[in-house]
Amino acid sequence: MTLERVNRLRQLMAEQSLEAIIIGSEHNRRYISGFTGSSGIVVVTLQEQFLFTDFRYMTQAPQQAASFHVIEHGPRAIVNIRELLASKGIQTAAFEQDQLVFSEYMAWSEALGNIKLTPVSGLVEKLRMFKDAAELQIMQEAANLADKTFQHILNHIKPGVKESDIALEMEMFMRSNGATSSSFDTIVASGERSALPHGVASERVIGNNEFVKLDFGAYYKGYCSDLTRTVVVGKPTEKHLEIYNIVLEAQLHALEHIRPGMTGHDADALTRDIITKYGYGDKFGHSTGHGLGMEIHEYPRLARNSDTILTPGMTVTVEPGIYLPGFGGVRIEDDIVITESGIKILTSSPKALITLG
Repeated sequence: MTLERVNRLRQLMAEQSLEAIIIGSEHNRRYISGFTGSSGIVVVTLQEQFLFTDFRYMTQAPQQAASFHVIEHGPRAIVNIRELLASKGIQTAAFEQDQLVFSEYMAWSEALGNIKLTPVSGLVEKLRMFKDAAELQIMQEAANLADKTFQHILNHIKPGVKESDIALEMEMFMRSNGATSSSFDTIVASGERSALPHGVASERVIGNNEFVKLDFGAYYKGYCSDLTRTVVVGKPTEKHLEIYNIVLEAQLHALEHIRPGMTGHDADALTRDIITKYGYGDKFGHSTGHGLGMEIHEYPRLARNSDTILTPGMTVTVEPGIYLPGFGGVRIEDDIVITESGIKILTSSPKALITLG
């Protein structure tokens, strides 16, 4: 599997006339090599692939990165990389310009001497946009765990409970059911705080007759899920029902009509046009969705400025929302994969408005 990914990377390298690429970012390193350790640098040339790591991982790395030459580096890995590249007659090496901080770039430039560093952007990320069958299986399991967590937490949401206690219960449940961690800081936002699109759980106590917005996911076997549901504790008002039903209509419309071949802009318009039609366009300030995979935000984006063509194998979220400061907000989110004929929805939690208590 990793060798297939390396060969696909080589095709992109050849198209850009790159002799070698140095990959130090955690997720890209893991994607290309399979190595899950916390420290390491991958070097891929047009003929060979290498993993430099330290003493701590010299048993683990050869097992996980079986198709790589694993090299134990000294105090400065870049010095060993220079020696390797020089021995191969390589004169230029690409680096991840979006991942390397300037101070590290300067240190690398000095250490590499006559070997020139060439910046590239998104090379491995372009490969990661398209999930293979093994990745999709893991992502389905991560989505299933998010769905189980939602069902579990409904029994805990009630007046008098703090948002932070709800978030803790959710995170404990995910970890006790196989997750490494949560995909991101769990959002539990109640009452007027539900109008905060990224209202991470606070010490606020949940009250009566108000929204509770839950946005969370399981980080499972190296991949993320991302689910949002909004419920009402107590009795919903007409305003609660109005904005909830608008968001639900927009989200269901998008799920019905997203297809391969449309752009991220086209997909975004499926939700935005409906919310705008009802007069709440200015209360939907974020994009309709984002790519999902090893990281919680990846390529592509379902956004007004996205011209990326949706293609089978891409995994994205669909998450329209309406946010009314001083009152509350609604977001409904599912994870989907683009297929040859349409989409497959990975998450399955109910979306009809749930009232608790």
